[in-house]
Amino acid sequence: MSYFPRFGPLPLLAMAAALCMTGCPHSQTDAATNAGQTGTQDQASDPAAANLAPAADSGTPAPAATYSAQQSAPRQNSRNNSYQASGQSSDDPGYGEQPAAYATQPPPPLPYYEQPQAPGDDYLWTPGYWAWGQMGYYWVPGAWVEAPYEGALWTPGYWGFWHNRYGFYRGYWGPHIGYYGGIDYGFGYIGFGYQGGYWGGGHFNYNRSVNNINISVMRNVYSRNVGENNRGGDRVSFNGGSGGVQMRARPAELGALREQHAAPMRAQVQNERAASTNRAQLASVNHGRPTNVAVSRPLAADRNVRVPAATQAHNQAAQSQQHQAAQSQQHQAAQSQQHQAAQSQQHQAAQSQQRQAAQSQQHQAAQSQQRQAAQSQQRQAAQSQQHQAAQSQQHQAAQSQQHQAAQSQQHQAAQSQRQAAPQKQEARPK
Repeated sequence: MSYFPRFGPLPLLAMAAALCMTGCPHSQTDAATNAGQTGTQDQASDPAAANLAPAADSGTPAPAATYSAQQSAPRQNSRNNSYQASGQSSDDPGYGEQPAAYATQPPPPLPYYEQPQAPGDDYLWTPGYWAWGQMGYYWVPGAWVEAPYEGALWTPGYWGFWHNRYGFYRGYWGPHIGYYGGIDYGFGYIGFGYQGGYWGGGHFNYNRSVNNINISVMRNVYSRNVGENNRGGDRVSFNGGSGGVQMRARPAELGALREQHAAPMRAQVQNERAASTNRAQLASVNHGRPTNVAVSRPLAADRNVRVPAATQAHNQAAQSQQHQAAQSQQHQAAQSQQHQAAQSQQHQAAQSQQRQAAQSQQHQAAQSQQRQAAQSQQRQAAQSQQHQAAQSQQHQAAQSQQHQAAQSQQHQAAQSQRQAAPQKQEARPK
């Protein structure tokens, strides 16, 4: 039995609307944008929330980003570089910042690619992007770049549509993540903020859920799911216009735009120049599927990058805390060593006392044995003397008995002789 006749055309209209929403790329982009714009993050439990600047009053557009004295990336050729800042509205995707290049057509979608393994501590991932040159769009490979200073974060560049053309706003180094057009570059750059890691303890801590990390080599690692899927296929690569990401800057991103920035470093500029001279990187040649999507070797940092005053003060405070913590640990270690030494001395003293007591017991036992042996010898000597005395007495008694018997025999013999003498005299003739 069908339910459609009962409810009339309403179910069919609902199904058609659903199919339209799921099948239309523009609607998908708007839906994802709206979800990202209105969604809230659990910043209380997210250590990477510190990558965002403290939200401030963003009622007026932020001024253009200020760069320190650095070798900036080369400005690409464009048909019209007379970009005027006057008359800008809130729809300006650069919020007052001047684009580094212009194009008359949108950049290709961002390709899917694997991230090379992180080379070591304090390297930050800078995602690949489409740049514009005389031959059209070409792909600049993503790369691991050594951070120019402790606390430095990379805000990627992005393409924004305004006044019927596309402008590229170059990325920069700063203490917080700024606005990058809401573009989902992957690997922690989900369109707002940066979920790939955070600075803490003097080193960068890596989120292994979005970065290719060798945990047997790198120790500053944690894992936090940020809902990112780098295997989701091609991604929109520009802001505004038809088919672009519809996401405006948030207060935290505008706050980061007001901070002191540093332009791309020398190795990053060279990486872009090398891509511009490689024909295989042209979108017209690779049809949006460049072969060299990421640099396998890390890029070194410039040593003359000026550290923002706030970041330098924060780093000095962190170093002071670490120094105090190290001193406290050393003090605790010294106390522990002293305690262990005292315990060892007490243990040795107890063992010495035990040895002395054992030796005393052994000495006393030996003396007792010696006394017992002497007493036994004395008893045996006394018994021997008594035995000898008894034997001597017996011998003397026997000799006395023999002497008495001999005397008795002699006496009897003498008496017998005396008795016999008169008889002989009587027997003699007269």
